[in-house]
Formats: sequence, structure tokens, C-alpha cells
Amino acid sequence: MAKSVGSFLSESARSAAQTCKGGWKVLADRGPSQFQFWIIALLIGIAAGFGALGFRKAINWLQATLYGAEDLTQLHSFAGTLPWYLLLIIPTIGGLLVGLILHHFTPDGRVRSVADVIEGAALHEGRVERRAGLASALASLITLSSGGSTGREGPVVHMAGVISTWVSTWIRADGITGRDLLGCAVAAAVSASFNAPIAGALFALEVVLRHFAVHAFAPIVIASVAGTVINRLEFGDVTEFHVPNASALAFYQELPAFLLLGGICGLVAVALMWTIFWAEDMANHVQAELRMPRWLRPAVSGALLGLLAIWFPHIIGVGYETTSAALTGQLVLHEAVVFAVLKVVAVSITMAGRMGGGVFSPSLMLGALTGLAFGMIATAVFPEVSGTTTLYALAGTGAVAAAVLGAPISTTLIVFELTGDWQTGLAVMVSVSISTALGSRLVDRSFFLSQLERRNVHVAAGPQAYLLCMFRVTTVMRDTEDARAAPEDRCWDMISEGTYVDGNATLESAMPLFETTGATFIPVVTLGGADEPPELLGALFHVDALRAFNRALAATAAEEHS
Repeated sequence: MAKSVGSFLSESARSAAQTCKGGWKVLADRGPSQFQFWIIALLIGIAAGFGALGFRKAINWLQATLYGAEDLTQLHSFAGTLPWYLLLIIPTIGGLLVGLILHHFTPDGRVRSVADVIEGAALHEGRVERRAGLASALASLITLSSGGSTGREGPVVHMAGVISTWVSTWIRADGITGRDLLGCAVAAAVSASFNAPIAGALFALEVVLRHFAVHAFAPIVIASVAGTVINRLEFGDVTEFHVPNASALAFYQELPAFLLLGGICGLVAVALMWTIFWAEDMANHVQAELRMPRWLRPAVSGALLGLLAIWFPHIIGVGYETTSAALTGQLVLHEAVVFAVLKVVAVSITMAGRMGGGVFSPSLMLGALTGLAFGMIATAVFPEVSGTTTLYALAGTGAVAAAVLGAPISTTLIVFELTGDWQTGLAVMVSVSISTALGSRLVDRSFFLSQLERRNVHVAAGPQAYLLCMFRVTTVMRDTEDARAAPEDRCWDMISEGTYVDGNATLESAMPLFETTGATFIPVVTLGGADEPPELLGALFHVDALRAFNRALAATAAEEHS
């Protein structure tokens, strides 16, 4: 017995020694580089945090300059006292400036936002467009300051992406490192914008990177904390909204009502997204029919917003005054309903005009108004088992935003961090879960992923859908000089039958040809002019394409589970 115990202790000691030796080797091999990476993450977080802070203060300064308001928290009330022509002229001129900036500094006259950051993480090794990104940030700054009815999180997230792209290019980062640095920048920007460090980190993981890999968690949290510190150094540890203490009366009996509210908020979120997409399609059609120059399109939207603001000034800007009024129950039922409808219209006009801005803040406002209206009806019908209407407004805020962003985890947390109310978590979680489940089935997962799908960028379905478009056929094919090349005569026979693929194509367009033809290889050609024959470059073999695709899937899975 003593011998067996001694043997066991000896074996345990040897195992512990080997473990320590292995741990020391890992620390010696990877520790310095890991520490350096965390330092880079911290520096990116600081830079993105200052960028977000500067963007916010620039909006406040320009908005105060244009509208002459001393207290920007009461901008909508103050705007109601301005002459009507100022409310019309300011957003129109702002739209004109936006159009000129985007016309000269972007290839397509389109503002870059969160969807482009998601695309950069998935398809471009964590890089985004730098020139177009800076132009988009300036355009969004003018939009939000001159009356555009969107939010500041979209421009801030992309601006953070530009910062991380500069760093990734400078250090020649690979795809995994580039994506991690992009997540760090996004987390810091969101946390600095909203004083929400937990939600900022989870937003980067849930929305941008779309995985929760352990290797990415630590640097992203470091960057998010850095962004929050910068926000608190300027504004202190205060929440964006002040919410009165909600009643806990008959709380558990109210849960079915919050389930119903979640379903309604999901439909409201889908209505917002569908309206934006319909407005964009309509604007594209009108622009094509009238042959309108693209630089004029934002000015037209600005004029429409100005006309609407003459009677309803609450649509101007981000909308925090109206959101706060809804969360504190200062609106009556018809005001909540009308303001919600008008906000959808105003956001759609702004987005369709390519004026810039994000959808998170508008979805918060729309959710607060929807929840408040629902709460007023619910408490009137069942007064004996109902709490306060502000509890429903708070739950609605998270429910609509979660369905729009497709981010139930980070949205739930950001609502708590924006309001400082952690006592109503069950109500918010119930509403958020139902709204997200419903909304994700009526659109392509979220507003951002639906935007990408409309551009034929198939990120929503996962890596198996978008990885094929990352490979050009010329990088996978066997050229005519390869020892394993396809028979040239057979290639020309297939070309004459119309079975071939252009050398500029990707595997996304080539793979269906294997299914339809049943061929083991497909000729790859360079197409000449109308009277010029194609030039044979080589052949794409089905087995080679599958091998490249499998390697990419394996690498993606390894990154997401490391």
C-alpha cells in the first residue's frame, strides 16, 4: 500500500514537472509575441477610443454651430423654435456637401458602414477601404450634424476599422491577426461611443467577427476597456439615458406580455429594414429614370428631411431626446405611435439618399416608442397585474435593436449599460429573444447581413457560402505547362461546346458548372474581343477546387475554435 502511494506521488511529481516544463516553453516561445500583440491591441483601443470621442464631440460642435442650440440634449425642442427655412436649408446643404464628398472620394458614391466592416472581416483579412472610409466618416459627420436621422455607431465602427487596417498593413498582419485587430478597434469604438465596455467587446465578437474564439477575447476586452476609460475621462461614469425605477408589481405574471412585445418588436424591426431597402430601390430607380447625378442624391434626401422637420423636428439627428422621453414615460400614446412611424420614414429617407450614419440609435428610439405604446395599452387593459410603462419601453428598446443588429447578446447588455438598469434583465431578455428569433427569419439574419446579400456578398449563410468567392480560378487551375494538365484537344472541344470559365472568375461561379456538366475539369480561358478567339490558360479540376475549399473551411474552423 505504501509502495503504491509512493509510486503514485512520484508519477504525479513527474507529470507536474513535465507540465511546468511545457508551460514554461509555451511562455518562452509565445509569451513575448502575445504580450506585444496585447500592447498593439491596447494602442488600437486607445486610438479608436479617441477617434470615437472626437467624432462625437465634432458632431456636437457642428450641430450647435448650425442650429445655434446651447443644450444639445434639448435640440429637438429648440429646433421647433427656429424659422422654417433654416430647418429646410441646413439638411439640404448638408446633403449637397455629403454628395460631393462621396462623389469625389468613393468609387460608387456609397457611404461605408458596419456591413463593410463585416465584409472586411470575412473576405479581406480584416481590412477595409481606407480612402472611402475616411470620406464616409466625414460625410456621416456632416449628415448627423445637419439633420440626418441616423446614428453615429455605423461611421464610428468603420472609422475604427480604418485605424486597424492601417496597423495591419504596417505590421503585415495575416488574416487571423488582421481580424483580431479589427475586432479590437470595433470594440473600443463602440465602448467609447456608449460607455459600454461589456457590450462593446461582445459586439465585436458577435456582429463583426461572428465567433467567440478564446484567442480573440483577451485583446478585444483590453481594447474595449481602453475605449471606455477614454469616454469616462471626458464624460464621467454616467449612462446615456436615465430610467426611473421600474415597478416589480406582478412581474412574473407580466412575462407573457413581454413575449408578445418581443414578437411585435420583431415585426417593427423587420418593417424598418424592409422600408429602408424599399426606399433604396426606389431611390435607385428614380435616380436612373431622371439621370440624376449621384452627388445630387443626398441633397434631395436632405431637402425631404428638412420638409419633414418643419412639422416634426424630433426626426433631426440621433434622437436621444425623444428616446429619453419615451424611456421616462413623458409621451402619450398617439405621440409614441406617430413619432415611431415618422422615425421609420426619416431613417429610410436618410439611408436611401446615401447620406451616412448607422441604424443602431434609430432602432433604440423606435424600440423605446414601440415599447412605450405597447406598455400604455397593456397597463390600461390589465392594470391590476401590470408594472410601469417605462419597463415596456426599456424592453422594447432592446428588442427592436437586437432584431435589427442580429445581436441579441450584445444588445441586451448595451441596453443595461446605456440605462444603468440591471434589475429588469428578465423582461429585456425575453423580449429580445423572441424579436431576434422572429426577425432573423424574415430577413437575412440582420440588417447588415441583408445589406451584404443585396450586394451578392453571401456572408449570412456562413463560411461555406462565402469562402468560394475568395479563390480565383487561376490560382487553383493547372496551366497548360503542368505535367498533370488536361488534354488540350479536349479543352478546345469543351470550349466549342460553351463549357468553360473565365480566368477572372472565382470558384463561386465555377463550382456549379461541375454539377451541371458532370465534368472532372473545366477549361479556363481569357476572353478576347468580339472577333478574337479565347486564349486557353489551363483547366480547373474538380478535385483541386474541392481541396482548396476544404483547406479554407478547415482554416476557418481552426480560427473560430482556437
